[in-house]
Amino acid sequence: MAVTESLPIHVPVMVDEAIEGLQPQPGGCFVDCTVGLGGHAQAILGRILPSGRLLGIDVDPEAIRLAQVELSDYGRAVILINDNFVNLEAICREYDFYPVDGILFDLGISSWQLDTAQRGFSFQREAPLDMRFDPMQELTASDIVNKLPEQELTRIIKEYGEEHHPRRIAKQIVRSRPITSTLRLAQVVEQVLGSRRGRIHPATRTFMALRIAVNRELENLKVALEQTISLLRFHGRLVVISYHSLEDRIVKKFMRNEADNCTLGLISRKVIKPTSLEIESNPRSRSARMRIAECLKHSEKQRR
Repeated sequence: MAVTESLPIHVPVMVDEAIEGLQPQPGGCFVDCTVGLGGHAQAILGRILPSGRLLGIDVDPEAIRLAQVELSDYGRAVILINDNFVNLEAICREYDFYPVDGILFDLGISSWQLDTAQRGFSFQREAPLDMRFDPMQELTASDIVNKLPEQELTRIIKEYGEEHHPRRIAKQIVRSRPITSTLRLAQVVEQVLGSRRGRIHPATRTFMALRIAVNRELENLKVALEQTISLLRFHGRLVVISYHSLEDRIVKKFMRNEADNCTLGLISRKVIKPTSLEIESNPRSRSARMRIAECLKHSEKQRR
């Protein structure tokens, strides 16, 4: 008897809202720029088969491997690519996958990545300071923590973590070098801010800042969003789920600028949040924010 691989437990966020926003129809072509374990992809595929297609992208090779298992029943309807969505347009061109009916971004870190200790994302588990989505990338969180000058560390913690005491934390990090593990870094931050108060661990903002810096998340998001306009067909939908204010600010600014240029139409001017029922069943969804826009322009790149 064949052994079936046990996949990590994964609960995709705001699936119903994403489907409502994308409005997938049979025969449609969609891109999931952060396919993860395939939760949103499955929901899309359920609406576009039998003739529809989905292109799934993820920078994490382990995510692609697990998605291949999860989506194996869909056969040629799915193309899975291990790459960074910063290369979105080049990927779609390489696979002749445009124009498309919808593009989805589910940003941030997945629960299974956070719960995999050796990835170094969590301050609650002993692990090397890694935090890379792409293990082939050279830069790690350890490089930032142990090599950058205090002033640059302060900037990263302040800008990406929106931390209230970035200079104090950066100074203590420099004093405590070398810092080689997640738990040790969490202890260093606690020395500055004190122990946990409420549900937010004092190291939360510093760890988020380092992860964003390591993976160039905000810079890559800006570049990828600009590429969506040339890929979406007329009335194609763009749906973005973000998890903190920095991401949401970028998405909001992009969509509003494109709306002013009449290339995108805002489906909802107000951000869409998860329901109280979803937050109760999946507490990690509580910070999720969704924005939806519709393409209003025929791109020259679509006229083939």
